[in-house]
Amino acid sequence: MKPTHQPSRRQFIRVTAAAAAATCILPRSGFADKAAGDAAPFKISLAEWSLHRTLRDASKNLTNLDFPRVSKEEFGIDAIEYVNQFFKDKAKDEKYLTDLKQRCEDLGVKSLLIMCDGEGNLGDPNDNARTQAVENHYKWVEAAKFLGCHSIRVNAGSRGSYEEQMKLAADGLRRLSEFAKPHGLNVIVENHGGLSSNGAWLAATIKSTGMDNCGTLPDFGNFRISGGDNPEWYDRYQGVEELMPYAKAVSAKTHDFDADGNEVNTDYDKMMDIVLSHGYHGYVGIEYEGGKLDEYEGIRLTKALLERVAAKVAKKG
Repeated sequence: MKPTHQPSRRQFIRVTAAAAAATCILPRSGFADKAAGDAAPFKISLAEWSLHRTLRDASKNLTNLDFPRVSKEEFGIDAIEYVNQFFKDKAKDEKYLTDLKQRCEDLGVKSLLIMCDGEGNLGDPNDNARTQAVENHYKWVEAAKFLGCHSIRVNAGSRGSYEEQMKLAADGLRRLSEFAKPHGLNVIVENHGGLSSNGAWLAATIKSTGMDNCGTLPDFGNFRISGGDNPEWYDRYQGVEELMPYAKAVSAKTHDFDADGNEVNTDYDKMMDIVLSHGYHGYVGIEYEGGKLDEYEGIRLTKALLERVAAKVAKKG
């Protein structure tokens, strides 16, 4: 790795603020990424959660700082999506973030977004707790901006009736989006359990924020609304259809594969037809979450599946 000059705290803040001030429009979403004459219907990125078991296994000696290298060298993927759990205490660590950013630059790897968990419920019924949750995300907006990301992914957790949760979540999301907008950052919500896994509810919640930098990250597999003995599931194809008008990223969830390399839970041809029908041509993030295969093998199978789908789409013209 190239030696780097570590900026002072004052330099770090000044560079970040200057970049934010220079941003007069939000980063392009996947709807604007397909250039004329570009045959690729979409691009492939790698979500860090695909390696969560490896990262948590101390014997593997792999950390978040190694993620850009592993993505590029092991899988040939040059765009990545971080998970804040793997550098939880580093959001304000300028030396760490500078090191991570330099590693990406040295490898030619693009940082796309940070998936944020564990910072409180943005739709918490308690006003003080909701405000605290909003403010807890500020540091991740600033870290994402410094790394060159276009978004942070958040959760829309809440409690109460259907309508109450929509109102509460929209309030928290709107306030966080207002903070993120001057930084040129999007706040995007994944279907991630509870009412957020109801496509109609989440789409309406995003719309009600009135913020154009608040959107969705449709995940192909996270459509379980409730658990227990009789879990409630939302139709995944309907859900993605409902979420795509607000999508600023897409998560290609996989668990298991058949002998032909197809995902057994999701018809990828059908699902990607839905994604592309909305004019989305940006990054589709691999998120292997299965437990039967080695994570590296799961990632490779997901990439191969996406490449086959892309080839079919390109062939059809």
